Amino acid sequence: MKRDAVRQIDKIAIDEFGIAGVVLMENAGRGAAERILARTPPETPVGLLCGGGNNGGDGYVIARHLELAGRTVRVISLVELEKLRGDAAINASIASKAEIQIEVARNENELKDLLRPSDCLVDCMLGTGASGEPRGLFGNAVRLANQLPGYRVAIDIPTGLDCDTGVPSQTTFRADLTITFVAAKEGFANPDAAGVLGEVDVVGIGVPKCLLEQFGVF
Repeated sequence: MKRDAVRQIDKIAIDEFGIAGVVLMENAGRGAAERILARTPPETPVGLLCGGGNNGGDGYVIARHLELAGRTVRVISLVELEKLRGDAAINASIASKAEIQIEVARNENELKDLLRPSDCLVDCMLGTGASGEPRGLFGNAVRLANQLPGYRVAIDIPTGLDCDTGVPSQTTFRADLTITFVAAKEGFANPDAAGVLGEVDVVGIGVPKCLLEQFGVF
């Protein structure tokens, strides 16, 4: 599935079927949390690197469900929480009110202090709409995460991987597991993507079957 199809499916599900975007995000985050729980030991702490868009919003949902399951969880936000908008802002607010630990990293040194070798690291930085080399703090976060020995999980797509072409940028999050939503992305078929995707697990988010059929998912 290409990035334009991802956008269209979300838009139609929200505008024509009346499924609120925050519901789709909840379904995505809960499903991803279940996969993480199934693949990591109960004592493993989880650190979630969250960007400013919907991919980051997914991370706040994941954090909440992991904590509900008894995991030790920390969110490391790469943007000030006040800059979040829409569904991402809603879920960041819920996570904050739920007393989930949220730290904001403003520079590379703060990132180094917040990232821990023992953590399972979850990439919720950039989603399918992003293209090109991750810049600034996002690039720093990817490079630092890749140097750590813990289990790495990408949400929807590894940061730095092009959704449509499957060409990794020089700075791409190297996942052991990619939890992708609705369907595998077009670029995943590129052999060059295999080294950063790891295992790929597709998670449904409640989009109606008849809509998915229009886009050839079924």
